[in-house]
Amino acid sequence: MSQVHFISFDGIRRSVETPIGENLMRAATDNAVPGIDGDCGGQCACATCHVYVSGPWAERLPIMRTNENDILEFTNERKESSRLACQIVMTAELDGIEVHMPEGQH
Repeated sequence: MSQVHFISFDGIRRSVETPIGENLMRAATDNAVPGIDGDCGGQCACATCHVYVSGPWAERLPIMRTNENDILEFTNERKESSRLACQIVMTAELDGIEVHMPEGQH
């Protein structure tokens, strides 16, 4: 198991164990992490798993696909570091990743 650290907009940190191959949205919803809703069930059809990934962690992620980019265009708090947690699959290289959450997910 690997760890992912979800950090809310107000600085509250929630760490969860995540199996390799599971996406971060599923890890959050399975562990009742506040702020990650995953309304579409991980189908890249909403932005209720919007997170910010920066620094060296962002460099380890695969390139954003067009559909993820299109969904993120509709978020209120998009930044350069914005990603959808459902599109980030846990790998050994991501063990310990920190993702920050915006204040709102709609």
